[in-house]
Amino acid sequence: MTDTLAPDTLAIANPRRFTALDVFRGLTIFLMILVNTAGPGAPAYATLVHAKWFGFTLADAIFPSFLFAMGNAMSFATRKRIDTAPYLMRLCKRGAIIFVLGFLMYWFPFVTRTDDGWAAIPFAVTRVPGVLQRLALCYVAAGLLVRWLDVRAIVIAGVVLLFGYWAILVFLSAPGMAYDKFGTVGTQLDLWLLGPGHLYKKDGGFDPEGLLGTLPAIVNVLAGYLAGLAVQRGPYLTRTVRAMALFGVAFVIAGLAWSPWFPLAKKLWTSSYVLLTIGIDCIALAGIIALIELAGVKRGTRFFTILGRNPLAVYLFSELFVTAINLIPLGPDDGAYGGLYEWVGIAIFQRIAPGAFGSLLCAVAYTMLCWAVGWWMDRKGWILKA
Repeated sequence: MTDTLAPDTLAIANPRRFTALDVFRGLTIFLMILVNTAGPGAPAYATLVHAKWFGFTLADAIFPSFLFAMGNAMSFATRKRIDTAPYLMRLCKRGAIIFVLGFLMYWFPFVTRTDDGWAAIPFAVTRVPGVLQRLALCYVAAGLLVRWLDVRAIVIAGVVLLFGYWAILVFLSAPGMAYDKFGTVGTQLDLWLLGPGHLYKKDGGFDPEGLLGTLPAIVNVLAGYLAGLAVQRGPYLTRTVRAMALFGVAFVIAGLAWSPWFPLAKKLWTSSYVLLTIGIDCIALAGIIALIELAGVKRGTRFFTILGRNPLAVYLFSELFVTAINLIPLGPDDGAYGGLYEWVGIAIFQRIAPGAFGSLLCAVAYTMLCWAVGWWMDRKGWILKA
């Protein structure tokens, strides 16, 4: 029967082989590693660095794109209805595993170098929030919502979360402190609940993955879920892709229109930022589907599907390996470069191309190393799932 389908419906006939999603997710992982491991020795290009507070760069689009991809994959994974108890058990188990992996990733390597040698890193100063932790919380929350809500109710839930988050910041923060990094109610909640020792150490005590900011981030997952449903349920993929792109443009306009009152801020995960990134993701996914599923372009897709099929493993490797090699001091004086990765970035890539381009080359080289790990796992048929 599949052979008789028009190309317009072929992509949704076998949703388990949705190549465009793997490519979208793989591209996100590639950019995430590239941004996270900028080569040392020179400032990176501005667009590859997160905005300091208000504003938006390419780097700011990456994390919400992974949330969007997670929601998209959720729409395919939940096609087969299972009983409530097994569903909840699997949902909570996966969420817990992802959360613990993220926590251990930040605790790694569990020891630190001191003047007296090596010492254990105490739990009291280990960061609790983080990228994988927010993914886990959003995954569980979105999984609960899509289990019992229909499409209309999911849209309403998304609207409530976005406007509710804005109202919480405005009305529960101290006067004039709604968008202040340390005065906003989100930071105050993190400090009260977790304490400064368990928060991000490089931003003065403010944690960009704090608890309250998880509320609007759930909407990124819900948007990805609805986009996945549209692909599966739409009678004609061409129309679905066109509608997705138009919705994307509308979301971008809505996010920019809201930004004068609720500024774009990735670290605060503002609702205007959510709308903007959902719009970008809808446009990007529509373009990838049009290129791969409709136009039939397959050349080069495997480069990204290798990362897209094993995103958790590749991301964990990228974070843990760069931390591990930076434990190795190199240079004319012991520890002069702070570690092997810093030495490679400065002594090799900054000599090849001084400045931001050398930093980019170093990051690309490391990202390709992570890709090679993904390629090796793909060749072995190994896929790490929570």
